Amino acid sequence: MSERVFDIEPYAISTSRLDDSRIRLIESMTSTGNAHLGMRGNFEEGYSGDSHRGTYVAGVWFPDKTRVGWWKNGYPEYFGKVINAANLIAIDLELDGERVDLFSGRHEDFLLRLDLRNGLLTRSFTYRTESSVVRFEFARFLSIVTPELCLQRLRITVLDGTVRVRATPRIDGDVHNLDANYGEQFWSEVGRGAAPVPHLSLRTIPNPFGTPQFTVTAGMRADATGLEASGMVDAPLQAGLAFEGTLAAGASAELRKTTAVVTTRDVEEAEHVDAVRDLLGASEGRTFDDHLAAHSARWEERWARAQVVIEGDDEAQQGIQFNLFHLFSTYYGEDERLNIGPKGFTGEKYGGATYWDTEAYLVPLYLSLASPEVSRALLAYRRAQLPQARHNARQQGLAGALYPMVTFNGIECHNEWEITFEEIHRNGAIAYAIHNYTRYTGDRSYLEGPGIEVLVEIARFWADRVHFSDHAGAYMIHGVTGPNEYENNVANNWYTNTLAAWVLRYTATALDELRPGRAGELGVPADERARWREIADRMYLPYDAALAVNVQHDTFLDKDLRHTDTIPADERPLNQHWSWDRILRSCFIKQADVLQGMYLFEEDFTADELRRNFEFYEPMTVHESSLSASIHAVLAAAIGEREKAIELYRRTARLDLDNYNNDTEDGLHITSMSGAWLAIVQGFAGMRATDAGLSFRPFCPAGWSAFSFTVGYRGRVLEVRVEAELVRIALREGEPLELDVHGRREVVDGELVVSLRVQDGA
Repeated sequence: MSERVFDIEPYAISTSRLDDSRIRLIESMTSTGNAHLGMRGNFEEGYSGDSHRGTYVAGVWFPDKTRVGWWKNGYPEYFGKVINAANLIAIDLELDGERVDLFSGRHEDFLLRLDLRNGLLTRSFTYRTESSVVRFEFARFLSIVTPELCLQRLRITVLDGTVRVRATPRIDGDVHNLDANYGEQFWSEVGRGAAPVPHLSLRTIPNPFGTPQFTVTAGMRADATGLEASGMVDAPLQAGLAFEGTLAAGASAELRKTTAVVTTRDVEEAEHVDAVRDLLGASEGRTFDDHLAAHSARWEERWARAQVVIEGDDEAQQGIQFNLFHLFSTYYGEDERLNIGPKGFTGEKYGGATYWDTEAYLVPLYLSLASPEVSRALLAYRRAQLPQARHNARQQGLAGALYPMVTFNGIECHNEWEITFEEIHRNGAIAYAIHNYTRYTGDRSYLEGPGIEVLVEIARFWADRVHFSDHAGAYMIHGVTGPNEYENNVANNWYTNTLAAWVLRYTATALDELRPGRAGELGVPADERARWREIADRMYLPYDAALAVNVQHDTFLDKDLRHTDTIPADERPLNQHWSWDRILRSCFIKQADVLQGMYLFEEDFTADELRRNFEFYEPMTVHESSLSASIHAVLAAAIGEREKAIELYRRTARLDLDNYNNDTEDGLHITSMSGAWLAIVQGFAGMRATDAGLSFRPFCPAGWSAFSFTVGYRGRVLEVRVEAELVRIALREGEPLELDVHGRREVVDGELVVSLRVQDGA
């Protein structure tokens, strides 16, 4: 964990320290988004030091040719790349001809703050030239009311001297990806102009893979008080306006800039200029503060369904608020064509818009914190890509459908063989999300409609991918990578085999429960279902009777088994210090693997089984995946290891805030940000939604006075407050609900109060 950059406050991050060596980290942490577009926390006036300038538009990407040293059959042809779009926020600043630059210039009283309730990013500083002292105050946000809009305000106050000020708000299309080769650009200009508004249209360069080209058009409107319009910006890849004025001490000026962005995903290219003109026209007549008020009110509607409050620990509160804010800034279910990328709008690393993280880690959160339609949109995204998943399976010579590890359009675009070919457990996560949605909402319509089509094809994949071992008399799956990516090409990964067997059994049962004739319409005869059940019943699941644990894979116990406390501190994280060969040979686990399966299927295991496996595997886990700590926190709480659960909560909640893995400068770990919520709600509150209904096993962590949260469940909205000695559950919306609290059946109708004193020490 590196030195903390931002101060502790419950609902914001702020800093008065501008460390030139940590600008990329600061930019990642102050990223903003609205599900349509997003950007890193770059400085409007530019910055000549080390920086990662990034603006990203949802659903816009480029297929970069796969580059590998040794081509293997089945490799994806291209790698789906998140591409940096035009810089929308640029406002060049000059004082008496000197460019304002916080890297090279003299400045003081710096303050940067991101409000984690509404996404307002503010920054201020005092800048000194030879003849003047000038105060700058920036504010900007991306509207969730009109998601095509970025709104900015700049206030300039002269504190000393008289100075000629020039401000140039513009759209800058001269952008590059951080990982670009030899300065390559992925955009070509297809239009720019000053009328009806300054605008710039960029189209992605042609590609040989038949994937769509995208055109993105940005148009802007700017006005000022205290400065006069002095010209236009009209140059290749540039569009904008210029304002100038001479200000004496005590005088001030204000510049306002609104930018609208549209893409060919939604608007035909020929209509782009008119579209941005209309968006900007509709925004006129309202001030920056008017737009901010409407935007903030919409955020408050979201928080009314999702707020988590921790009393007595501002550090913990800041952690959960930071994570929920960035998740909702990335995705809120408005567009079924979109999903949740691992970096969201905060960076380019990893590529792809979708990983299995969505189904395994994010669907549970959205089920509880938003309307069911949001989670259903995530399921619909996968159903729409079923033909592509069939293609992926055929690429591997297999039946059914194989959902991709990394994708924008459903076609696998990850080019590491140990992932593309082997990390096939991802297919099970897609199926589990359908089950999770159905069980949590009680709505079987998705399962019985498009969901069963997805399940059938995934089941067919597993039935083809297994082989029968005559020697062992069991079905096996060889040549896989489990969730622990610090091992590759293993045989009989317990998690993968368990999940495959579950999918086969669950799909067969679901088909049996459909209306008569539906299985026939889907082309699934009775003998195919019978074979699925046979495979599930005879699946080999590695187990060691002496240790009484599920074994991660066939040869795991042959390794040099030791705990992570034997690793020197200066060799962590392993992936930044050890060779890949050394990592693969070690016993150290990147993230929950066996424990991931026991988390998903917790009902199938006794408390003793959970404890034995946790105590065996967690001490060997280095938690170097951002997805790791949350699952371990939930299980630690379930087995009564409260201190460990709290420790792991802090790690998952503050993973980026405290830069635990020393990689946050590349962008935030968006898809793991549900982890803090899972640790609180499933861990500390012990909430479970099973076939028996909703249940809670709450405790209040040491050091917290209380914590509270809101969840939706089957047409109800519940407010839960956990204190040291009691839990309060209030029904805010919906019909009375029977639930289980520490093994006692209760009905909540109004407010239910249950004492926790008898559970002390549980």
